[in-house]
Amino acid sequence: MIQFQYTITDPNGLHARPAGLLVKEAQKFSSTVKLTRGEKSADLKRLFAIMGMGVKCGETVEVAVDGADEAQAAQTLEKFFQENF
Repeated sequence: MIQFQYTITDPNGLHARPAGLLVKEAQKFSSTVKLTRGEKSADLKRLFAIMGMGVKCGETVEVAVDGADEAQAAQTLEKFFQENF
C-alpha cells in the first residue's frame, strides 16, 4: 500500500468538475484507491462518495492506493492533485 497526503489549495475545495476528472483518472487503475479526510473516507472511483465528503480549501486529505499497479497509480494521482487542487 502506498499513501500520500495533500492539502487542498483550490479556493473552491474539491469541487465537481475536477473531482469528476479525478475519479476518471483513478478508474484507469486496477488498484483500490481510498480518499480520507479526518474520520470520513470514500472510494476515489465514486464521484458521489467524493463529493459527499465536502473537502474544502486548506484541508488535508490522504490517498491510499493498494493493488498491482499501486506505484504508478499513486504517482499519477499525486501529480493530478498537484496540478488541479
